[in-house]
Amino acid sequence: MAGLLLSASSSDAQILHKKKKRVNKSTSADNTAEPDKVLYNRAAEDIRRGRQEVGRLGLQTLINTYPDSEYLAKAKLGIADSYYKEAGTANMAQAIQGYKDFIIFFPFLPEAAYAQLQVANAHYQQMAKPDRDRSEAKAAEEEYQTFLSKYPKDPLAPKAEQRLRDVQEVIAEGDYRIGYFYYVKGDKRAAASRLVAIAKRYPLYSKSDKVQWMLGDIFEKSEHKEIASLYYGNIVKNYPLSGLAPNAKNKLVAFKVPVPQPDPKAVAWMTAEQNAPRKRDGLVKKPLALVRSGPHGEMIASAKNGAPNLEPEAEISGTDILTGGNKSQLGGSGGTGNTAVVETVTPGTAAPTTTEAAPTAEGTPAPTAPEAAAPAPTQPPAAGDASAGSAPGTPPATDANGNAAVAGSGSEQPAKADTPAADGSQAADANKTDGSQGTDDKKDPTKESSSKKKKGLRKVIPW
Repeated sequence: MAGLLLSASSSDAQILHKKKKRVNKSTSADNTAEPDKVLYNRAAEDIRRGRQEVGRLGLQTLINTYPDSEYLAKAKLGIADSYYKEAGTANMAQAIQGYKDFIIFFPFLPEAAYAQLQVANAHYQQMAKPDRDRSEAKAAEEEYQTFLSKYPKDPLAPKAEQRLRDVQEVIAEGDYRIGYFYYVKGDKRAAASRLVAIAKRYPLYSKSDKVQWMLGDIFEKSEHKEIASLYYGNIVKNYPLSGLAPNAKNKLVAFKVPVPQPDPKAVAWMTAEQNAPRKRDGLVKKPLALVRSGPHGEMIASAKNGAPNLEPEAEISGTDILTGGNKSQLGGSGGTGNTAVVETVTPGTAAPTTTEAAPTAEGTPAPTAPEAAAPAPTQPPAAGDASAGSAPGTPPATDANGNAAVAGSGSEQPAKADTPAADGSQAADANKTDGSQGTDDKKDPTKESSSKKKKGLRKVIPW
């Protein structure tokens, strides 16, 4: 029995202390994964766990090491997603650029629709309140409209439509506040320019019935009852369940205008809006609205049904709201234009006289039309007198013998002395008018002042 026990214990000890053989995992049959796939999976796991920088470094290594990998598109999209999850102004800008690059390089992949939606969502996350800067809201509206126009049947389209309704509610609320301020102040034109844009572009706005009422009141007080009746009629027709609908009917009756019938689609839409579930803030969250940077109440009040506006925004001038036509004027009112710049000449009349003649190629002012047509004098002037065609104070042109030069008889062109005088000075023009001056008589004050400045600078700075 003792021998059997000893033999059993020795065999067990050999089994326990038996060394295992090392297996080379690189050559193992179980290791069938591609290295680019392994690298992508590790980077995606890092991004999922919040290690954004480590994940981006792995994805960038994949792009640089395996440019022909099948995970190249996913790696680029993953880098953009990492910036989006990290949040922040700078990271959002990097995310938007990454998504747009993905759309450019891979426009036919199914992920292109997701990238377009993420561009809009990045702007959506950075929206401010309606009374603040609305550049991000405008950009988000444009990107959501692009997504819905390019991918209308995408599974993410319903979410994009609701986001677009929220964005348009924020933009319309900002315009409404400005228009209401001018409406209370009494500036009709400024109020109408804002309110008309809301009425045309955002029919799903939660205060559209009030917008229509204010526009009707503005045009009624401006003695445009035919236009005011249209806005009152819109309240009765398109917003029949509004509290302003009875007052609008009374206005139409007072104007002796037919009262339109409510639109059944509008009734169904307003009924669905009234029954739509909406979030409500508790007593704790309501005071936080003062320190909240983004819009909140507008998201609750935005429409939950109906198709949002997909047309791009057009510029509407506030000066054309209450004026007829669309004429552009050049300075001043009444269409008079700027007479200092533009001069009107009626056909068949004489050309307007100019105050200063245009210089010719030789640097002297050209004669006006009546003086250019006059014939040159045929008799030489008396000794000691100035020539008939020369300017006062200018000596007459002389030849080499000292005699005065005379223009040829019967010629209609002004006589010119091209040869220099005996004393070396240039001969004056024989047909200069009395009011004209040579280029030597005038000195440019700007050139003189600039030369003085240069001399002064040279004294201070020798080089």
